Amino acid sequence: MSPPAPRRARRPRRTSPDRLVGGRYLLHEHLGTGGMGSVWRAEDTRSGEEVAVKLLGQHDPGSAALLRFVREQAVRVRHPHVLAPLGWVAEDDRVALATTLVRGGTVEDLLAEHGPLPTTYAAALLDQLLDALAAVHRAGVVHRDVKPANLLLEPTGTGRPRLPLTDFGVAVVAGESRLTRMPGPVGTDGYLPPELLDGGPATPTQDLYAVGVVGTQLLTGHGPLAPVPPGPLAPLLTALRDPDPSRRPADAAAARATLRSLHLPLGPPWS
Repeated sequence: MSPPAPRRARRPRRTSPDRLVGGRYLLHEHLGTGGMGSVWRAEDTRSGEEVAVKLLGQHDPGSAALLRFVREQAVRVRHPHVLAPLGWVAEDDRVALATTLVRGGTVEDLLAEHGPLPTTYAAALLDQLLDALAAVHRAGVVHRDVKPANLLLEPTGTGRPRLPLTDFGVAVVAGESRLTRMPGPVGTDGYLPPELLDGGPATPTQDLYAVGVVGTQLLTGHGPLAPVPPGPLAPLLTALRDPDPSRRPADAAAARATLRSLHLPLGPPWS
């Protein structure tokens, strides 16, 4: 019997230096570009896991954009519907923030492809969003940019949808310095409540107002200025979008309880 052939030594994998960020995250596929940088599918070479990496480059080290980008990793709310940062690295002119890779796109993508969603589907998404915000607010954080582009979707096929809330780059953390220092209200036009336009402080009711706008979009397929359509969700969405913050639900948990009191079907259609 012949002895087994000696194994060849495994050669270390060579990677392009501009694709390996901070000696840790190996960029594979460009997924999109936003206001604060580009998003990539990447490999965490330390753990071997696939992750999503938000990459900011060619920055001014003293800029507010870089401060927001790096300090987003400080928001670590552990919840099934909150996409918390896993870690970050910096080297020379690049900073990378890693999160769990979510492969189903965003709610914005879903609306662009399918238009208005069935009431049951919209209610399932709103239930998970309010659950996420209840945890975020309990942690003393105001998200300040709740909108379809910041709501991801897990690929569940024809099963119940699963929504994680992401992008805490403009959040305010209670008891800490503001993560943003831009003049005027922070957020996205159409999702900002009237009190912020008048110079009021950011509070959890800002996020609740945005939920009302998002819920309207789920049902109409239109932009954030669309009116609330008639239907079982109309009273809740109208209350969430009330110009007077004192007339909105007391908090995200109360809004979620109201939603569940409607006793909408919990089953299909999900597809």
